[in-house]
Amino acid sequence: MTQRVCLVHYHEIGLKGKNRATFENQLVKNLHRALRGQSVDSVKRVSGHILVSFASGQATDEQARIISQVPGVARVSLAYLCGLNQGEYCAAAVRALGEAGEFETFKVHARRSATTYELHTLDLHRLVGGVLCEAFPDKRVKMHDPDVTVMVLVVQGSVYVYAASRIGVGGLPVGTAGKVVTLLSSGFDSPVATWMVGRRGAVCVPVHFSGRPMTSDSSEWLCQDIVDALAPAGLIGRLYVVPFGEKQREISLAVPQSLRIITYRRVMLSVAEHIAELEGAKALVTGESLGQVASQTLDNIAAVNEVVSMPVLRPLIGSDKMEIMRRAEQIGTHDISSQAAEDCCTLFMPRRPETHARIDAVHEAWDAFDHDAMIEELVSTVEYRDWDYCPSYKPPKSLAAWHRELLPAHDLTS
Repeated sequence: MTQRVCLVHYHEIGLKGKNRATFENQLVKNLHRALRGQSVDSVKRVSGHILVSFASGQATDEQARIISQVPGVARVSLAYLCGLNQGEYCAAAVRALGEAGEFETFKVHARRSATTYELHTLDLHRLVGGVLCEAFPDKRVKMHDPDVTVMVLVVQGSVYVYAASRIGVGGLPVGTAGKVVTLLSSGFDSPVATWMVGRRGAVCVPVHFSGRPMTSDSSEWLCQDIVDALAPAGLIGRLYVVPFGEKQREISLAVPQSLRIITYRRVMLSVAEHIAELEGAKALVTGESLGQVASQTLDNIAAVNEVVSMPVLRPLIGSDKMEIMRRAEQIGTHDISSQAAEDCCTLFMPRRPETHARIDAVHEAWDAFDHDAMIEELVSTVEYRDWDYCPSYKPPKSLAAWHRELLPAHDLTS
């Protein structure tokens, strides 16, 4: 019986030269994790593709959808896996074209990965095309821009036949670009920024600054929902939560009102850098977009950046809000971020925040309180929760003894 399998296509990985096998193997590992619970039979490399087969022998649209969300996947095709028997793969081509929906024109595109098969690609075109013309006499063959293209790939003693593909997210497999710490809120921007860096192969370790105990823990629950929503991409293995509300109150009493936001962000970036050092991460990631709010002007970004030595990546810096929200819909975080939640961003906000901070005034505000002691205390009381979504995430041993687990935050038992 002809099997139905998922044939995974990639683009960027194919340009990696001698390192290509490393990227392919990581993608295989990530696909195994994403498809856990889907009765996977095997995930293996097959001549420029990744082949995913299932115990039932019949891959489904839902399984193809899950695969398409894994970074590194450019396209995924529900393909018929046939032997070299001409009758078998011609019958599969008829089924594939019949499942393609409404169409008026089609063509056949055949390719061999080796020359050991006796039929040339032109012969395959004629053979399969002739069968399809007989099966669909009311449809026309069109060589340029047809409605449907039936693909026939002869690879390593098997023939793969398909007529439809689902577009993937592209990028590189998570785990091939090191580790980053991302500043994660429950809003629209930072989840998208996290996803975009993960799509470039980075393992993401989000840190959420909660307004607790001055606010409820609702933003923490939403951040956990965001991590769950990003699960198919396999980006995240741990979420850190920093209860920041009390320290924000202290800052609000010590520094000029107009510089509160900049001072908050300097503390937040400093804490995130400490966590990044413990995690072995090489960069920080924020969801800032140039000019979107008062704290995101060039002067203010420079004033905040000054406090850390680690690179700060801002993948959304040139994006507008509508672009960010469209991406949030695509990755499944939009509806979560649409929910109102109190967090540190709503606490002790100034009526007139500074938009073009002078660095000497920022330094004066920074020295108005014991920032080193505050940062050290915040780092020492960080909470975390682990997930098994990211096979490449390795937790730091140095944190296990003295960090509490987020169980959730308002019900800590350890």
